[in-house]
Amino acid sequence: MFYALICNDKPDHLELRMDTRPDHVAYLDGLKQSGVLKIAGPFLDPDGKPCGSLLIIKADDADAAKAVADGDPYAKAGLFETVDIRPYNWVFNNPEA
Repeated sequence: MFYALICNDKPDHLELRMDTRPDHVAYLDGLKQSGVLKIAGPFLDPDGKPCGSLLIIKADDADAAKAVADGDPYAKAGLFETVDIRPYNWVFNNPEA
């Protein structure tokens, strides 16, 4: 099953995001290599600066999806104000369908 991880940064935490980014990217690379990560990228504020993240992952269940979210270096660093984990039905342009 697919899950969407919708993460919103805490206000005024851009510096923490940038400082933690190399570890975050390495984590995502590992998820990609294992086949878990399908899509990832930042949300942007009106000035074009990152202010959150969207990940689409493949996981066996909601607990496994939460474990992926909790393992993200951004989450461990306390960057996110909220993380919403939702089951996702990838209907259009799904390369696995």
